[in-house]
Amino acid sequence: MTAKIRTMSELAALVKNGPLPDTFARDAACARDAVLTKPPGALGRLEEVAAWYCSWRGDACAQVLAPQIIVFAGNHGITAQGVSAFPAEVTAQMVANFQAGGAAVNQLARQFGARLDVHALDLDRPTADFTQGPAMGDVDFLAALRTGWDAVDPKADLLVAGEMGIGNTTSASAIAHALFGAQAVDWTGRGTGIGAEALAIKTRVVANGVRRHAAIRRDPLEVLRCLGGRELAAMAGAILSARHQRIPVILDGFICCAAAACLAAEAPGALDHCIAGHVSAEVAHPRLLHQLGMEPLLSLGMRLGEGSGAALAIAIVQGALACHSGMATFDEAGIAAG
Repeated sequence: MTAKIRTMSELAALVKNGPLPDTFARDAACARDAVLTKPPGALGRLEEVAAWYCSWRGDACAQVLAPQIIVFAGNHGITAQGVSAFPAEVTAQMVANFQAGGAAVNQLARQFGARLDVHALDLDRPTADFTQGPAMGDVDFLAALRTGWDAVDPKADLLVAGEMGIGNTTSASAIAHALFGAQAVDWTGRGTGIGAEALAIKTRVVANGVRRHAAIRRDPLEVLRCLGGRELAAMAGAILSARHQRIPVILDGFICCAAAACLAAEAPGALDHCIAGHVSAEVAHPRLLHQLGMEPLLSLGMRLGEGSGAALAIAIVQGALACHSGMATFDEAGIAAG
């Protein structure tokens, strides 16, 4: 599915005018759940997940057959201030690892039958230091967003958007702080494992960046442009593309949710086709999920990124739909419903 996203106003219109779930399919899915060979509510949240998924696929008996994971990679000028435990060169090295099949997300994609795509976005040209000016100009920002939009396979029936980018937890923290207030310290964590001194620098950078761009805090898409990175913009583009193609999305960790939050802040309901795959060990992720009104499927203390937590949650969604669509009804099984 293609879209001409040439201006910020065209982008905003796409965010605000996404399709709605199919309520008839949801009602039919709930009716089916009521006559499956189990006590009412016995599968707990899996029943809710199945009805949500069916409503977006327009099929009361849907199945997950073609999941897609996309990992977007970008570099951040903000790393020059010492906000990360690793140098920017690691981004390109990890991209090579993804492409060679050696990362955790490769193993999870293989395990759950997911297509895995990797998109490196101008790694030799980091975004600008957002304490000095916008991270991206309009042209760069919209180009990254279109990369994400176009990366979604129209044949996919479930999407995970992951990321790789040294310094991108700093961008995510700045975005969350700009959108939801509180103090910079409330949104800033250790990322890849920085020490106390680097954490203090990172927190100060987040505060300074948000202060520098205070004028655009009420414009969520501008927040993403000015404080984000190319990989965050691409994730937002992929999530938006999935909405317009009625492809359900599993959100990954703090960075993915920060990118998604810009869509939610732009238009209420913009993430109705999304579910939180997990809550990570990054300190601000639970707070961000609370702001988004989302309850994660998994809580395993993960903080790897690259879509790994959401990739693992593919199994939960697959299981929910396997039970929902594959179980017999009481009539089919010849069992008295009571």
